[in-house]
Amino acid sequence: MSAEAFTLAMFVTLIACIILGHPLAVTLASVATLFGLIDNGFDVMGLFNLFVNNAWGLYVNYTLVAVPLFIFMAQILDKSQVSEALFDALYIVLGKTPGGLALAVVVVSTVFAATTGIVGASVVAMGLMAGPALLRRGYNVSLSAGVICASGTLGILIPPSIMLVVYGGLTGLKETSVGNLFAGAIFPGLILSSLYLGYVFLRCWIRPQDGPTIEAKELAKYTFFDKFKMTFLSFVPPFGLILVVMGTILFGIATPTEAAALGCVGAMVLAVANRKFNRSVIAAACLNTLKTTCMIMLLFIGGKVYSVVFLSAGGGDVVADLLLGMDVSPYIVILIMMIIVFIMGAFIDWAAILLVTVPIFMPIVGELDLGTHVANVPLWFSMLMCVNLQTSFLTPPFGYSLFYFKGCAPPEYTMMDIYKGILPFVMLQCVGLATMVMWPEIVLYLPRLAFGS
Repeated sequence: MSAEAFTLAMFVTLIACIILGHPLAVTLASVATLFGLIDNGFDVMGLFNLFVNNAWGLYVNYTLVAVPLFIFMAQILDKSQVSEALFDALYIVLGKTPGGLALAVVVVSTVFAATTGIVGASVVAMGLMAGPALLRRGYNVSLSAGVICASGTLGILIPPSIMLVVYGGLTGLKETSVGNLFAGAIFPGLILSSLYLGYVFLRCWIRPQDGPTIEAKELAKYTFFDKFKMTFLSFVPPFGLILVVMGTILFGIATPTEAAALGCVGAMVLAVANRKFNRSVIAAACLNTLKTTCMIMLLFIGGKVYSVVFLSAGGGDVVADLLLGMDVSPYIVILIMMIIVFIMGAFIDWAAILLVTVPIFMPIVGELDLGTHVANVPLWFSMLMCVNLQTSFLTPPFGYSLFYFKGCAPPEYTMMDIYKGILPFVMLQCVGLATMVMWPEIVLYLPRLAFGS
């Protein structure tokens, strides 16, 4: 079998098994085993040794220690109900602003994203808090669903993000270290958040019926001092945790793994302050951390062995020759890769996309000549990938945020409302992606400022 036919057969088999609903980690490993045996002439021990060596190299990666630590921090924060106080305060402060309650959802989700890094926690928390409140206030149903789902996905991009930790562990490059990825993701995350805020405000300003303001008599109960006190007391705790985690990384005080450990301590302090720290909370957080970490590491193993077989059979060379052999601009090559990732995101989990595409795409990116327009091509491309992967949580039919929200939302939110609501936000994510292409310094400025060239 030629390398081209082998590459196509291996990829099509993977997609078919995923569509049929088989577990992702098992699917990756099974397809890798089948095609690995075909490629090496059914040398079982040879393939076993190949898998063991690569799995061992993965598990001794120190960077990945941050994964369970960040997950544990998110679990503790979810139980401490930090976001609820901030949401209540912003609901009052933004009461006179068109779409004020929806704007509060975006702001709280942005802050929550900077403290948890897990999409499911953000979407479910905002779905439970804001979903019924938006309905009671007469907000447009599709707008309400869209703003909750889209804002929740910021957790996968704004540091500390599990996806960025996984990405940094996969590449092993200095340019795409976890610290550089964290620094590079801050401005793109804030730009997306700003685009969401701008869209909600303009839509509700043009169509006030989509986002009614709070009645004056309800706001009259709160003085300026009351609003300031509510906002200050609810904003300081999560902002302090953000400074502990991100500040220690950007100022070179701690590595991402050490900062994750500090974040765990800070999350427990917040839980104690909110009187939510007890044995049942710790037990639930530890159990959920164990389950999530095991799932991620199983995906790592499956993705690693799949990429090893794919590359050893010449699949990476086939894709590289196809993309680099085209007589087109390097930006067209990047556009093709972004389209591939976007399409895969509609059907496959972000972790699987990273595990399959990063080992193939990164060597190709290293061969592209972008001149002086982009100072650090691997880091810039990595951020394009990560922003693109954020859309995978929203694009039907398998957008995880859509199902997270549907599972916790009131029955008034139908799947059609949710699908209609997310479309403008997917377009805004594409606008954010295009902005990063036109102005690479959005990604590269902070890493250079924090860690030098």
